[in-house]
Amino acid sequence: MTAIHYTIEAADLHAHLFRVTLTVAQPAAQQTVSLPVWIPGSYLVREFSKNLQNLSAKQGRRNLPTLQQDKCSWAIACKSGQPLVLSYEVYAFDNSVRTAWLDSQRGFFNGTSLCLRVHGQEHAPHQLQLQAVKSEPSWQAATGLAPLKTDKKGFGLYQAANYDELVDCPVELGAFWSGSFDACGVPHRFVVAGALPSFDGDRLLADTQKICEAAIRFWHGSDKAAGKVAGKAVGKKTPHKNYLFMLNAVHDGYGGLEHRNSTALICKRDDLPRHAGLSASPRKPEGYTTLLGLISHEYFHTWNVKQLRPDAFARYDYSQENYTQLLWFFEGFTSYYDDILLRRAGLIDDATYIELLGKTLLQVQQTPGRHVQSVAQSSFDAWVKYYRQDENTINATVSYYTKGALVALCLDLTLRSEFKTEGHTLDTVMRGLWKRCKAGPMREQDLLDELQAVTGRCWTGEIQRWAHSTQELPLRELLTGHGIGVEAETSGMAQRLGLRVLEAAGSVQVKVVLRGGAGEAAGLAAGDEWLGLDVGAKGQGGSWRLSKLDELSALLGKERQLTALVSRDKRLLRLPLTVPDQASHWQLRVPKERTADQWPGV
Repeated sequence: MTAIHYTIEAADLHAHLFRVTLTVAQPAAQQTVSLPVWIPGSYLVREFSKNLQNLSAKQGRRNLPTLQQDKCSWAIACKSGQPLVLSYEVYAFDNSVRTAWLDSQRGFFNGTSLCLRVHGQEHAPHQLQLQAVKSEPSWQAATGLAPLKTDKKGFGLYQAANYDELVDCPVELGAFWSGSFDACGVPHRFVVAGALPSFDGDRLLADTQKICEAAIRFWHGSDKAAGKVAGKAVGKKTPHKNYLFMLNAVHDGYGGLEHRNSTALICKRDDLPRHAGLSASPRKPEGYTTLLGLISHEYFHTWNVKQLRPDAFARYDYSQENYTQLLWFFEGFTSYYDDILLRRAGLIDDATYIELLGKTLLQVQQTPGRHVQSVAQSSFDAWVKYYRQDENTINATVSYYTKGALVALCLDLTLRSEFKTEGHTLDTVMRGLWKRCKAGPMREQDLLDELQAVTGRCWTGEIQRWAHSTQELPLRELLTGHGIGVEAETSGMAQRLGLRVLEAAGSVQVKVVLRGGAGEAAGLAAGDEWLGLDVGAKGQGGSWRLSKLDELSALLGKERQLTALVSRDKRLLRLPLTVPDQASHWQLRVPKERTADQWPGV
């Protein structure tokens, strides 16, 4: 008997309950089990044990008491050497990529939500038995786990080398669409749940294949000619021997979570490609490009965070936060390369690439929190700030995704400038790190050492300024130095006032007040409903109802003084406000000429 064995059953689709039977072949005399409090890749304590119920334990015919020790662990007093059987249910109704879901249409789960960890036996072999759903004969199962004995629909017995592998291979259940392709000789499968009949699966497969081949060749091609090495020869070097994409198409949603040889994705149904003649426009919709970027991002993580990873993640502690200051590298650099690989795969053109880069630049530029928090601090604080955003987040924090991507851009462009003759780029450094760290745990010092080895000079100053301080990044000079135009463009009224608003049903709801803006100076606060205004310092321009923020320009004319009529907690407030003359942001322009050393997308 395998040391640890789980049987997973979709027990009640309408009650959203999975039933789990866990058999421990050789338990300790005082066996402790626990459920993780977080899932790797999503840095927030989510308390998965809140969904676990009806836990019971047996040895033979003898019922054993289960003593709860804390919020997520239990102790069972049992005899050592005799199989211990635990049974419990898990409520699954979170339609995200992070936990578990079960209803009459679809099932999905991560092992961190369903599989108790058997303390002391985490490194023993683990088996997972997926039971077919009798009430849903059309359902199939898909997972990245290695099959031992399964039927043609994917139900049956799977094997994991240890607990880490078990919980790093999520499972998709349902009557999903399925397709497959090879990328550089590596088998890939794509399953999609919830797609419309117009869904063009062939196009999604073809585009995803291009992304995967670009990524594989990025990591395993030669330094001087990455992407030009024979496909199958490169594919033999990958850390995964097969790969599974699981996509849940919903009315409104977006996100992804990386795993060692699979990824769970969620997107809007409208963002999926459609068959020719059924799409409203012959052009690729913006949402589909965003989806391809998500696919590129999560697939790049197969190397950058699942293999090459922070040294703090060398061994996961599932019982508490695992802190690192390096998410700016692992998430930010991945965010930098996800769009680059789309360009190299030929899925977007130069103009689209520059547009996407400009959006990232604008996001950071319009984040006052970049003056408060460094991107290294942002990485460390992810557990309490990034995943718990509120109306003040933008004023107090900066995203390690977006600013981390810009740090990568600065590093890449600097390398291309200083070492143009040698042909050194950030690509060179990333592949060097893969070898230096032996596709394993990495420290920031490893990045500095690899930069020094590649270029012959010290990079501590740049990394200190760009990642560990709140100094502005040297983006304008680096971009213009590589032929990319940086022009000032007038911002809309919301940015001029320093506000983020929601306009619906003829109402202007203030959602966010930016630090240092005109809205903050006037006393506007998140949650205010902006009803109307008196034009002029003394109201000489009349009183007006406000239904959209952009109406202000027409109502004010040349006037810059107004009094905002605001509802806050059912009180009516009159707040004097001065509208700044103008606000601007950077707009990137594609140069007329380009060379391989100038452009990261080449």
